[in-house]
Amino acid sequence: MTTIVPLRPGDEAPESPFVPLAEASRYRSPRATIDPDQTKSWLVRAMPVVKAHRFILGTCVVGTFLALVLQVQIPKMLGRAIDVALDGRRGSLGHYVAIIVALAVGRWILNMISRYLLQITAFRLEYDLRHIMYEHLSRLSFSFYDRVQSGQLISRANSDIRSVQMYLAFAPTILAQCAVAVVAFAEMLTINVPLAIVAMSTMPIAFIVAVKMRERLFPMSWLIQSRLAEVATVVDENINGVRVVKAFAAEERQLKLLAAASRRTEWANAEDANIRARWSPAVENMPRLGQALVLLYGGWLAVHDHASVGTIVSFNAYVLLLQPPFRLLGQLMMMGQRAKASAGRIYEVLDEQPDVFDRPGAVDLVTAKGDVHFDGVDFAYPNGTQVLRGFDLRLRPGETVALVGRTGSGKSTVARLLGRSYDVTGGAVVVDGHDVRDLTLASLRHHVGMVADEPFLFSISIRDNLAYGRPDATDEDIVAAATAAGADGFIRALPEGYDTVVGERGYTLSGGQRQRISIARTLVLNPPILVLDDATSAIDVQVEQQIHEALRGLLAERTTLIIAHRLSTISLADRVAVVEDGRVIAEGTHAQLLAGEPRYAEILAQVEEEES
Repeated sequence: MTTIVPLRPGDEAPESPFVPLAEASRYRSPRATIDPDQTKSWLVRAMPVVKAHRFILGTCVVGTFLALVLQVQIPKMLGRAIDVALDGRRGSLGHYVAIIVALAVGRWILNMISRYLLQITAFRLEYDLRHIMYEHLSRLSFSFYDRVQSGQLISRANSDIRSVQMYLAFAPTILAQCAVAVVAFAEMLTINVPLAIVAMSTMPIAFIVAVKMRERLFPMSWLIQSRLAEVATVVDENINGVRVVKAFAAEERQLKLLAAASRRTEWANAEDANIRARWSPAVENMPRLGQALVLLYGGWLAVHDHASVGTIVSFNAYVLLLQPPFRLLGQLMMMGQRAKASAGRIYEVLDEQPDVFDRPGAVDLVTAKGDVHFDGVDFAYPNGTQVLRGFDLRLRPGETVALVGRTGSGKSTVARLLGRSYDVTGGAVVVDGHDVRDLTLASLRHHVGMVADEPFLFSISIRDNLAYGRPDATDEDIVAAATAAGADGFIRALPEGYDTVVGERGYTLSGGQRQRISIARTLVLNPPILVLDDATSAIDVQVEQQIHEALRGLLAERTTLIIAHRLSTISLADRVAVVEDGRVIAEGTHAQLLAGEPRYAEILAQVEEEES
C-alpha cells in the first residue's frame, strides 16, 4: 500500500507557484452570472446579468419613456390648435405649430439615443450569456458529455440564448412603451373624464386575453425549442459522421431522418402560429374598439356641445397611440413564453455540476517526479458498468510500462483516471505520494500528457495545433517535437508547411499523420508523465519503428504508460502489465511473460489475429 500524503497549502514550499501555460484572455468576463437558486423563477435568476448593465439599460428605458411622454403631448397640442383654428379670435396657430415641431424633434433625438443604447445592451447581454454558457460547459466533466448530444448543446448555446437575450434586452423598453397608456390616460383625464373612461374601457379585456394567450404559448414554445435542437442534432451528427454516412450509402436514410425532425418542428411552429392567430388579433384590436367607442360617444358629446371638435380629435389620436403598445404587448407575451422555455433548457445545463473538480484546499503540483501508483482502484462508469476491480499498478519515475489486455479489459480507463477525466469509485490514484484528488486539475493535467488513439485536431494551422498546450513554444521546440514524432517530413511536404491549415478534425490528413501530430503536440508540452493510448495504431510498421527510435531517448526521461497492442509498441516498455477483468494479473518483461504467463501469449495472439 502506498502512503498517501494529504497535500496542504505550503507543504512543498516551491520557489514559485505553478502557472498554467495558456494565453491570457483578451476578453472581459461577465460581471455577474445566473443565480444558482433553482427555486427562483427564470427571470429572477437572470436578473444579476441584467443588473450588471443596469446603467446603460436604464438610460435606454428612460430615453424611450421620455420620448413617449413627448409624443403624448402632441395630440393635446393638436386638439388645441384645431379649436383655435375653428375660433380665430382665440389666438394664433404659429405658437402651437412651433410646440408640436419641438416635441417631434425632441422625440426623434431621444428615440435615436435609446435605440442605439438598446442595441449595445442587447449585444452585451448576448456576450455575457454565451460566455457564461461556454465557461460552464468547459468545467463540466466527461460523464456529462457521455450522455448529452452535441446538437442539443449547440442549440441551447445559440437559438435558446438568443431567445433569452431578446427578451431581457427588449422587454424593459416594450414595457416603457406600454406605459404610454398610463400617461395617455392621465392626459385624457385632464381633458374629459367620461370620455377618458370610455376610451380605456376595452383595456382590461385586452389584458385578460393576453394572459390567456401566454398560458397557451408556453408549452408550445418549449416544444419548438426542443424540436429545433433535434434538427441541430441530426445535422451535427451527419456533418461529423459524413464519412460513415457515405461509406454505407445512407444519404437517403439520413435525409429522411432530417425531414422527419423538420416536419415535427414545422408542426410545432404551425401550432404556435395558430395560437397567435387566434389570440393576437383580439389583443391588438381592443384599442380600435376603444377608438370606435370614442368616436361614438365623443360625437354625441360634440353634438350636444359637451365637447369640442379638438377634444374629439385629441382623443382619437390618443387611442391611435395605444395601438402600437398593445401590438407590442402581444409580441412581448410571445417573446416571454419562448424566453421562459429557452431559459429552462439553458438552466438544465447550467444547473449541472461537474463530477470532477478541485477539492477545497487542493494545491498545485508544481514539479512532478513521475512516481505513479494505482492503489486498489475500483471504477464504474455513471451507467453502472464496472470496469476496474482492485486495480493495482506502480510506475516508478522514468519507467515505461505497457498495459496489455483484451478489448474491454479497462486499459484506456486506467489512462483516463490518471488525468482525472473521471474519479475513482474506490481506492486511489497517487502521483508522487499524493492522491490526485488533492491536486488542482490544471497542475495535474499540465504534468500528465495524454495521446489518445483517436486524435483530434483543430481547424487551425499545424503549427498552432502543435503549440496548443504550450502557446509560447518556439519554432525550434515545435520542429524538434514533430521530428521526434516522425511528422516533420510530411509537414514540410505540405503546400504551406507548418502554416498549413488542416480541415475540421484534421480530416485533410491521414489517420497516421493525425496521430503523429497528436504525439508531437504532447511532446511540445514536454510532460514528466506521458500516456500513449494506442497512439500509433493508425501508423504503418515502418514509420512506427522510426517514431519508436526517436521516442526511446525521450521516454527514458519521463514516466510513461503505454496502452499497447502491437509487439513493436510493447518493445518500448521496461515492464509489461497484463490486465484481465479490470485488474493486473501478471507483470514482468515481455520475455518473462511469454515464458511464464500463457494468458499473455493468448492476448497477443488474439490481437495479431484481429489485425491480420
